[in-house]
Amino acid sequence: MKRSSGARLGATAAVSVLSLALITGCSGDGSKDTADAKASGSASSKTTAPAAKALGAADLEKLLLAQGEVKGYKVDSGDDTLPKSKSEVETDKAECAPLAWATAGLAPGDTAAGASNSVQQAKASDKSVAAEDASAEDIANAFDVTMTFVGLSSYDGDGAEKALKAVSDGVKACSGGYGLKADGEDTKVTKVTAAKGVGGGDESVAFAEQVDMDGEGTATFNTEVIRKGNTVATFYTVNFAAFATGEAMENPAAVVQAQVAKLK
Repeated sequence: MKRSSGARLGATAAVSVLSLALITGCSGDGSKDTADAKASGSASSKTTAPAAKALGAADLEKLLLAQGEVKGYKVDSGDDTLPKSKSEVETDKAECAPLAWATAGLAPGDTAAGASNSVQQAKASDKSVAAEDASAEDIANAFDVTMTFVGLSSYDGDGAEKALKAVSDGVKACSGGYGLKADGEDTKVTKVTAAKGVGGGDESVAFAEQVDMDGEGTATFNTEVIRKGNTVATFYTVNFAAFATGEAMENPAAVVQAQVAKLK
């Protein structure tokens, strides 16, 4: 992965699952009949309940964070950086594809309904400088940008739960790394580990990936996937100046929490 393509890596390089427990109870004479009746009623209710329907891309666009909704951050469409489809992101192991897709702002599960944008931390020192007039400090400041790529996807039925499971399974299956090709560039993810994320929603998965930097060491990137209902949100944050230090960028809680709060 070449440093000149850092923004593309931010969208394409290279996610702890929470479970829900159910409790029931019944006792006394005639309890078997009562329990059977309740079970029958529950089964009937479950059968007749309408299955979740996926939101369309236009509806997901409306659920993405908009300018002014997170103090201290600027929102951009991300269209110039994020890949348009999964066909643009290839992995050498099928089980690792959901990880790469989530990092690229694409749906980690089986759906065509998706939308994405990027959220950048605003800096008080932001200023426009012509390239020929830029000092070393100006150049360093230009790369000291913290950007979070956000993706939303929606699913029919239990598709969202399956998407989270695919990511969780991928973290384990791809712990030894995998190969990634995007935008004509080959990248090597050398290690994948479970990570602590911001959390929220109904369940979440967070993971860290170590990426080979063209033989100049490795960089660590964190991704988080959160499900709320039948909508899945993905978060991936990068700071280009941090490449030099090897510092892993955390997804900003303010961005994650604000986005999850908008989901239905």
